[in-house]
Amino acid sequence: MQRTHDELAGIVDLFGGLTRDELTEALVELAFRDGRDLDEAAVEDAVDAATADYRLLEVPHDGDVLVAPGPAAFPTVPDDADDLPHILDIDRRDVTEPEKAAALRSRLETDVAALGPGDDDRAETLLDVTYDAEVWIDATLEPYRDRIHARLDA
Repeated sequence: MQRTHDELAGIVDLFGGLTRDELTEALVELAFRDGRDLDEAAVEDAVDAATADYRLLEVPHDGDVLVAPGPAAFPTVPDDADDLPHILDIDRRDVTEPEKAAALRSRLETDVAALGPGDDDRAETLLDVTYDAEVWIDATLEPYRDRIHARLDA
């Protein structure tokens, strides 16, 4: 799969949020236009990687789990994606800031708790995410930074 994580975030941003299956459907449509076949396992890997680096965030919304642009994303809509909302006939979803904040806190809780010895690079990434996220949504994430610093200092 040749899309960047920020392009994935841009595609998702066109809709406000998509399920993983809907995102796969969007990527299949774009690949079809380019005359390429799309390996769905590669899509899953790309979505997992974009989620791991906080370019995408999984957010519970109206009984579904949507992927939405995350705090580390710079959503970039690929040139060939502007008409996807019309082609796929998926209504825009308004994923709220409180929904994003709750999902982010849950994710940070898990990721910070998983930090262990030798995870300094991951800890630094998580620190960056907390700063990015405070600009992205109205959330105070200092308690997570304190816990990350404590793990780095241990």
